[in-house]
Amino acid sequence: MPTSEIAKSQEYQSFRASVSQHKVQVDDGSNKEWTLYDAGPRSVRCPLVCFPPASGTADIFFKQILGLTAKGYRVIAMEYPVLWSLDDFCESFRKLLDHMRLDKIHIFGASLGGFLAQKFAEYTYRSPRVHSIILCNSFVDTDCFQQSQSATTYWVLPGFLLKKMVMGNFSSTTLPDADIVNSIDFMVERLDSLGQSELASRLTINCASSYVEPQKLKDLYVTLIDVFDNCAISQNVREEMYKCYPDAKRAHLKSGGNFPYLSRSDEVNLHIQIHLRVFLNTKYSARDPTIIEDDGTSYRASASSAT
Repeated sequence: MPTSEIAKSQEYQSFRASVSQHKVQVDDGSNKEWTLYDAGPRSVRCPLVCFPPASGTADIFFKQILGLTAKGYRVIAMEYPVLWSLDDFCESFRKLLDHMRLDKIHIFGASLGGFLAQKFAEYTYRSPRVHSIILCNSFVDTDCFQQSQSATTYWVLPGFLLKKMVMGNFSSTTLPDADIVNSIDFMVERLDSLGQSELASRLTINCASSYVEPQKLKDLYVTLIDVFDNCAISQNVREEMYKCYPDAKRAHLKSGGNFPYLSRSDEVNLHIQIHLRVFLNTKYSARDPTIIEDDGTSYRASASSAT
């Protein structure tokens, strides 16, 4: 029974009642199902796909799904199957996109999700499947966690110990902030719902030595979303990200903690829309072109000035 304020909220209950959960298996093995919520107009062929952090499930992006689909965007929130290597992840996700008949996508990736977004874009750079990426509190090199030697042992560790390791990074701010506290409580519940193999496989990928090759991503349109208060990503890690993407758009949030897509969802959703605005009125738009703007103009007409 959920006890966090977010899980009990009318907004989250409305999401669960109105957006159906799907499970898709594209690989052999009973634990290799992708879990996803696909909302918004199916006519959109280049949707926004959301990748969660190691501790997250697909429904942590319910505020993005509700907020952005109301404006005509197609948003797909993902939850990873049990996959133990980056190559396995990238190949499985490529098969999933083929299954869903999606040639190209935009990706919003949080923490590990951001790293996976970059590695998938790198994996498919010769025949691109990723049109743009939004990286939230993410990183470009797993060695920043200094856990590469331990990564090979995660598969044998009990689930409670893995969860304890992850929760050590769920710090709150020094000043009380109800939204950040509520986001942590909700993420703890999501973490508790993960099985041992699900969490162990994610932490293995998160900590096994690997880095992004920025020369393969030089043609990607990138936005970096960071918070200025306490989070698991250090300033040094941010600086490495900035070096990799010197031309990226930067969106700095004054606060938000580790999970700003929950605690500062309005700000994050605004930055997502600003990022996606570049692609309006093109075949890579993540939004239905027939949507009417608040000022009464058609979406297609208003988009022309942003491209």
